[in-house]
Amino acid sequence: MIKGFKEFLMRGNVVDLAVAVVIGGAFGAVVTALVKDLITPLIAAVVGKPDFSAIQFTINGSKFLIGDFINAIVAFVMVAAAIYFFVVTPLNMLAAKRRSGQAPPDPTTKSCPECLSDVPIAARRCKFCAQPLTVAGSGR
Repeated sequence: MIKGFKEFLMRGNVVDLAVAVVIGGAFGAVVTALVKDLITPLIAAVVGKPDFSAIQFTINGSKFLIGDFINAIVAFVMVAAAIYFFVVTPLNMLAAKRRSGQAPPDPTTKSCPECLSDVPIAARRCKFCAQPLTVAGSGR
C-alpha cells in the first residue's frame, strides 16, 4: 500500500500539479497587486474613487450590501482583464511566432470517397463501408 502511494506521488502529473498550484498562488498575488496598486488607482484618477461599498438597501430590517457585490464583480473583471491582456495575449503571440517557421505535420487520416469517414492513411479498405481505397504513395 505504501509503495503504491509513493508511486502515485512520484508520477509526473502530481508533481506538475503541485508546482502549478504553488506558482499559481504566487502569480495570483502578483496579479492582485497589479490590479490593486496600478489599475484601480488609474481608474480612480480618471472617474473618481471606484468604491461601491456604500451602496445598500434594507428590506424588513435586513441589509443588502449590493455595493460589496459590485466591488467583487469589478475586481474579478479587472483581474481577468489583467491576466488576459498581460499574460494570455503575449504568450499566444510568442507561441504563434514559434509555430510560424514550422511545416504542418503530415496527415494521418484520409476521407473515404464513398461514406466520407476518416480512415488511416495506409488503409486499403474503409472500415465503415468496406469500399476499396487507394493506398497513400502506391498510386492505386
